[in-house]
Amino acid sequence: MEIVSSLLSSAVTKVFQLSGLSRNGMNTQTMEEKALDVYDVIRSIRDPEKPNTLEELEVVTEKCVELQELSEDEFLIIIKFSPTVPHCSLATLIGLCIQVKLQRCLPFKHKLEIYISEGTHSTEEDINKQINDKERIAAAMENPNLREIVEQCVAEPDD
Repeated sequence: MEIVSSLLSSAVTKVFQLSGLSRNGMNTQTMEEKALDVYDVIRSIRDPEKPNTLEELEVVTEKCVELQELSEDEFLIIIKFSPTVPHCSLATLIGLCIQVKLQRCLPFKHKLEIYISEGTHSTEEDINKQINDKERIAAAMENPNLREIVEQCVAEPDD
């Protein structure tokens, strides 16, 4: 009986993969489209030190965005970005900019987790805690100097 159950489970999984659906019925293409929408929001964020965007500096890429469905209308967004150097002093500020821009721009209900890609920063653990702490984010945005820098970074470029 276990063999039949295992074969049936494998067959069902394969059918879902081929049809483009996940087991919960969500079209995976829609998930991919949402992930691309998230990437489109963060790619134009400007680096705090340089005149480039995070996309141009390869701090963020399409692959750094992961989406998981929490419920029918809520998603978990996981962003893993890579600072340009392992000792980047502005990695926390970059994470804050990503956090602020996504909170403002996404049209769907979501939870957000932002991390530095493993092995790309010398203090990634500490920074990961900071950029996912809601109280620290709120306190940082109350600082007028910091808020001004974030606003400059997240402003849409003039086309």
